[in-house]
Amino acid sequence: MRKKISSGSKFEKIAGYSRAVVDGEWIFVSGTTGYDYKNHTISDDIVEQTEQCISNIKYALSEANSSLKEIIRIRVYIKDNKYFLGEIGQILGKYFGNIRPANTTVVTGFVDDQIKIEIEVTAKRF
Repeated sequence: MRKKISSGSKFEKIAGYSRAVVDGEWIFVSGTTGYDYKNHTISDDIVEQTEQCISNIKYALSEANSSLKEIIRIRVYIKDNKYFLGEIGQILGKYFGNIRPANTTVVTGFVDDQIKIEIEVTAKRF
């Protein structure tokens, strides 16, 4: 049975998607930005956006009875490749260095110019 998890973003309803979907033992977390849903803001700082992405992913995983350590696959989309070996690489290493999920990183544009990073993950339930 599928469980749909919402972050409360207005875009979920507009674009017809869920923050995460639980299907059996698998959890699929949609591309997650550094938007702070509590304060309805997004920082201009890439470090703060990346930390907020991780926080938003942690929330979705906890709602699915899982955690970061259960992540199997991560996809990171960044606005500028200079971030990967610098700030973003170090933050990803901090959270995923011991987990070491499969990773794909892509440099791309975003639908909102404020966004500098978006992360999606696939994880398993406990």
